[in-house]
Amino acid sequence: MNYFIQFLTYFRIVIAPIIFILITLYDSYGWALLLFFLASISDYWDGFLARKYNLESILGEVLDPIADKILVTFLILALVISLSSSFIAFVGGMILVREFWVAALRNINAREDNIDATKVTLLAKYKTFVQMITFFIYILGLYIESALLIFIANFFLLASLIITLKTGLEYTMSTFNLTFKNKLNS
Repeated sequence: MNYFIQFLTYFRIVIAPIIFILITLYDSYGWALLLFFLASISDYWDGFLARKYNLESILGEVLDPIADKILVTFLILALVISLSSSFIAFVGGMILVREFWVAALRNINAREDNIDATKVTLLAKYKTFVQMITFFIYILGLYIESALLIFIANFFLLASLIITLKTGLEYTMSTFNLTFKNKLNS
């Protein structure tokens, strides 16, 4: 079971550039949508199965959010290219900056032994869910050639940005609060 759980995480990492290629080079939105759907549900299942079978690991804790970030990065880039959208580019850029920032905070917290400061929160899980719904709507809109769906997806992307920035701020505050508290106790 442990290998299957790891496979689900690695699947997201490997499938992300394939989805990018399907969208940007081949306009194969149906295949991209199917693979993206499978990648999205793999995110849920790897965590669910790891918790159910008590197979949570440090490697899984590190790789799972990285797999999500890789998938999100390739999707933002694919959508910017495919839709020639400065809106998606700007909002997507803000989302990616937050992802890099949180990765840096996790690195700091690992060095300072404050890993709880950036442990994945429920709101961060909602953030990922909203991002996945957003990308699904975009790709579906491209697949069925619906400007309305793409327009709706823009609002989901904005909501995703708000949640993304909120979680980034929470991780930042938690990191600096714990670091400051540890410095006082030293």
